[in-house]
Amino acid sequence: MNLALRRPGMFGRESELALRMLMDHLLFVECQPAALAEQQRVWEERGAWSSTGVAGVFRNLIPERYYEYGIASVYAEFAHRRGWLKPDRVLDRGEHAVLQGAVRQWAGEDRVWSDVVDEFGTPSMLFGSNNPFYGKTLGYLTENPEEPMVSFHLWNGSASDAEQSWPPPYEEPLLLAVRFGPGPFRQTFTFTPEGRRRLPVE
Repeated sequence: MNLALRRPGMFGRESELALRMLMDHLLFVECQPAALAEQQRVWEERGAWSSTGVAGVFRNLIPERYYEYGIASVYAEFAHRRGWLKPDRVLDRGEHAVLQGAVRQWAGEDRVWSDVVDEFGTPSMLFGSNNPFYGKTLGYLTENPEEPMVSFHLWNGSASDAEQSWPPPYEEPLLLAVRFGPGPFRQTFTFTPEGRRRLPVE
C-alpha cells in the first residue's frame, strides 16, 4: 500500500483502480469491507469524487490528463486515518500549526519544488519520484490522523503524450496549489499565481 501511494505510476497508467483494489483487500482483512464505499460517499459530498473517481476532480484543477500524485495524496489521507500509512517523517503539533498558519499566504507567490523543501523541510510523504522532470505531490502530516495532511501539488509540463515535450519545460516542477483542511474540496486549494493561470478550462 505505501509503495503504491508513493509510486502510483508503477501500478498502471491510471493507478486509482489499483489503490482501490489494495484498500478493498485490506478492509476485507479488517472485516470492514464497506469502509471505502463510505469514504467515497464523503468524498462525493465534499466534491472530491466524480463518475471517474478522484481523478476526474483533479482534471478540473491541475493541467494534466491524469494527475496521479494528487490522487494518491487523497487516498493517503484515508490510509492515515486507517493506521496504514508509514510516513518518512512526522511533524510535531507545533510545526504543523505553523505550517498551516503560514502556507496559504506563502503560496501567494510562485514557488518551485526546492522552495517548498527549503521552507518546510523534508516531506512526510513524497508522492512521485525524486526526478525533477516529473510532477509530484509533497505531503506533510503529524502522527494524529485527525490533523489534516498539507499537500503541495507540483507540475512540470503536460502528461499528455501529444503535448509532452522532452525535456520538460522547467528544471524543477512548479508549485500549482497547496491543499488541506475539511469542507468543500475545491475550497481546500490555495492556488499560486501560476496555478491560477494554468487552471484547466471547464
